[in-house]
Amino acid sequence: MRQIKVGLIGFGTVGQGVVRNIVANGELIARRTGIKLEIARIADIDLKRQRDVRVEQAILTTDAKEILRDDSLDIVVELIGGIHPAREYILTALRNRKHVVTANKALLSEHGVEIFETARENGVDVLYEASVAGCVPVIKSLRESLVANNVLSIDGIVNGTCNYILTRMQRDQMSFSAALDEARKKGYAEADPSLDINGMDSAQKLSILASLASNSWVDVGRIYVEGIAHITQKDIAYASELGYVAKLLAIAKLGPDWVQARVHPALVPREHPLADVWGVYNAVYLVGDYAGEMMFYGAGAGEKPTASAVVSDIVEIGLNIKSAAKKRISSLPETISPKRLTPINEVQARYYLRFTVIDKPGVLAQITTVLGKNEISISALSQKERHPKNAVPVVVMTHSAKEESVQAALKEIDSLEVVKDKTVMIRIEEGGQS
Repeated sequence: MRQIKVGLIGFGTVGQGVVRNIVANGELIARRTGIKLEIARIADIDLKRQRDVRVEQAILTTDAKEILRDDSLDIVVELIGGIHPAREYILTALRNRKHVVTANKALLSEHGVEIFETARENGVDVLYEASVAGCVPVIKSLRESLVANNVLSIDGIVNGTCNYILTRMQRDQMSFSAALDEARKKGYAEADPSLDINGMDSAQKLSILASLASNSWVDVGRIYVEGIAHITQKDIAYASELGYVAKLLAIAKLGPDWVQARVHPALVPREHPLADVWGVYNAVYLVGDYAGEMMFYGAGAGEKPTASAVVSDIVEIGLNIKSAAKKRISSLPETISPKRLTPINEVQARYYLRFTVIDKPGVLAQITTVLGKNEISISALSQKERHPKNAVPVVVMTHSAKEESVQAALKEIDSLEVVKDKTVMIRIEEGGQS
């Protein structure tokens, strides 16, 4: 039986979950793999807080550097999150030739190249399954199961907070603000949920997925990001009438020398597998050139799901150590190929448009004229209400059009005297390449 000694930096919710998982299922892991996991050291800045899991006092420290200097440790697990000091801890561990497991999506999306290159230079592994979609094994699948595929597209629901809010708006006709308040009360949203609501959390995860799938590095700062705060219950209801469900999607389309990466609300057809992903659950829908379509689904956050993914990475490294097979499969591809990141204005998609206009003859003709001038054709049009003296909503669904053309048309339409509010635009995502 090969013993694997682990040092844990961060003893919060997930850190406690990792300890619980190893205590509860350590014997199961040993029987299945022939390795025995030991949490040998734990560092946390607050050792006085009440915790439900008990460990020996002798292994606790407030100084993470003690773990980084401990030559007896095989693996360092970083669970403190954020950029600093997590970056410094991970780089030091790698330079000390310790393998690293992390769940830190923000750090990897901003400093992944530096971290993975440092791991490669020192002949050690960095694994990060828990950084995207909790226990959903999408990273391992991209690294191993789909290694013989060119991944053509990724469509992911990777933020449980936003998915919960949109679910309540769709199923229970709640307003955005009411759904957000409920998510806070249930613990699904942070006190400051801005990273979730504005799409940045999803963009960090997309950076990791798209980089892995494309054999390139997709900088999170260059991903187009749009949040869900402008989505109204009214738009969700209108879209539902047309057979669509609103989701916040992390989207990547991949070509031989280009990558398209964007995060924004999207309407998916009701028959699409992602349309039935509700509540705080996550799902990633992939298309491979040989594997075809597949979807990975499960809990995207929480103590147990995240801990499960972390322990899975620990076990994988442990098996590599046992068989003397360091870096058996690289964290990122061995060869990174620069690829062009397609700007959002070049995207081709279908669009949902809701205009707020004066209800009088000739208005629709003005709108359709502008759309036609910009080579945007209409697949469906409906006026939702009739109020001769008031503004009314008009909903248009387009055929595939270029983003640049749609934005130009909306700028002109919103300047018309008959238009009384900024047009709502939601892209339609039907899966696959576009």
